[in-house]
Amino acid sequence: MDIFAILLVGIGLAADAFAAALTQGVQMRQLSYRAAVLIAVVFGAFQGLMPVLGWALASQFSQILAPVDHWIAFALLALPGGLMIREAFAPEDVREQREDAGFDLKKILVLGIGTSIDAAAIGVSFAMLAVNIVQAALVIAAVTFVMSFLAVIIGHRVGARFRKPAEIGGGVVLIALGLKILIEHLAA
Repeated sequence: MDIFAILLVGIGLAADAFAAALTQGVQMRQLSYRAAVLIAVVFGAFQGLMPVLGWALASQFSQILAPVDHWIAFALLALPGGLMIREAFAPEDVREQREDAGFDLKKILVLGIGTSIDAAAIGVSFAMLAVNIVQAALVIAAVTFVMSFLAVIIGHRVGARFRKPAEIGGGVVLIALGLKILIEHLAA
């Protein structure tokens, strides 16, 4: 697999992280480049590490996790999505208290895991194709980092103008991503 093909795989894998990062930008009252970088680092790291994990465990545990990996990804995406929709309808004073509480790293880590589970499956296929896993992981991580960073900024700009509908839309997107993964695996 050449570098161009790996780049395309990276863009495809980063789409979920892009959508999740977009929703995080929507929720920011003030744009924080530090938070945008942290979100991009977390998403990039998970997207880069999961193919390595899938590659390393290709023959070990794939039969055990395969029947439930889509349910895990669904739960890790749908739960934060549902919470975003609920928060969009919370009274303004409650929302301001949550926003003043600051950046929620635990939530970002959960989203990072949820959006990168499909990357582990790609790692399994990389093992079968004898792909240079280090090169592939670095390309995937870099692509995801850039796309996630830009998504936070775009999400904030959209969210500042259309905050409530954007939060609802962001929650729906996360749930839809989880459903997409679930349906793809159940239909296969």
